[in-house]
Amino acid sequence: MISNFVGLIFAPLFVVLLHYFEFRSVVLFYFILACGFFLYSYLRKNSFRDMVLPTIYMVALGVAYYFSSLESVKYIPTTLSIIFMFVFVDSHFNKREMVLGFAKKFYPTKLTPQEIEFLRGGDKYWIYVMGVNTLIHLYVVNFTSDVVWAFYTSVGWYIFFFVSLIIQIIYGKIYCVRMYSR
Repeated sequence: MISNFVGLIFAPLFVVLLHYFEFRSVVLFYFILACGFFLYSYLRKNSFRDMVLPTIYMVALGVAYYFSSLESVKYIPTTLSIIFMFVFVDSHFNKREMVLGFAKKFYPTKLTPQEIEFLRGGDKYWIYVMGVNTLIHLYVVNFTSDVVWAFYTSVGWYIFFFVSLIIQIIYGKIYCVRMYSR
């Protein structure tokens, strides 16, 4: 919950703060927040996976502070997108079926055998989605304004994921489930 909120406000608040404060002061403020988030996660005895996000923020913000580089801050969401893509790659090649696991956990009714068969290949779809997301991030970081970057890294990629999920659901309901029921 907290990490979702931080992800949503990270970029827009950063851009706004840059208008009022020096770059290194804003980065130091964010670095202290990341350290606090890391400490909070550690004291709550969260899993190692929950510690990765604040660690990435701390490292990237430390580099940004040292080099006084906005670009290194702007690459944080891109780095996270790449990490998520590799999580799906790992799940796909090691047959962990992450999408199927999420569906079983959050879908209110029992899945049909056809739905299960369709969802087994869901990780591959999300590899492509995360690859496109990473390319969009790279484009936004390198070729657009800070405002566009702030929009995409806070709200835009949630819209992109939502649309991708809707496409997967529609495709699964209309085409694939019928294909597997033959």
